[in-house]
Amino acid sequence: MLLVYQTLENKKDLLPAVTHVDGSARVQTVTEKQHPLFYQLISAFCDLTNIPVVLNTSFNIRGEPIVNSVHDALECFFTTALDALASGPYLLLKNRKV
Repeated sequence: MLLVYQTLENKKDLLPAVTHVDGSARVQTVTEKQHPLFYQLISAFCDLTNIPVVLNTSFNIRGEPIVNSVHDALECFFTTALDALASGPYLLLKNRKV
């Protein structure tokens, strides 16, 4: 995420979570060849929302170090209010009482 570009004016309302207060956004691109699973995730999100953008951020909770292993990810998932955890080809969902 080394590149910074100005978010197009007509897309700022569509992308508030990735647009900084100065109107810029850190951009990271991925091709299907580079990372097939991540590319497929972004494509599926685009199919559902018509927005081919996902927010990539650090994975940790306030006051804790950044998740650095599957064990860390599982611990964070099971001890917080996260609803889902994707890791590689796996998707974990918490049971929800209806």
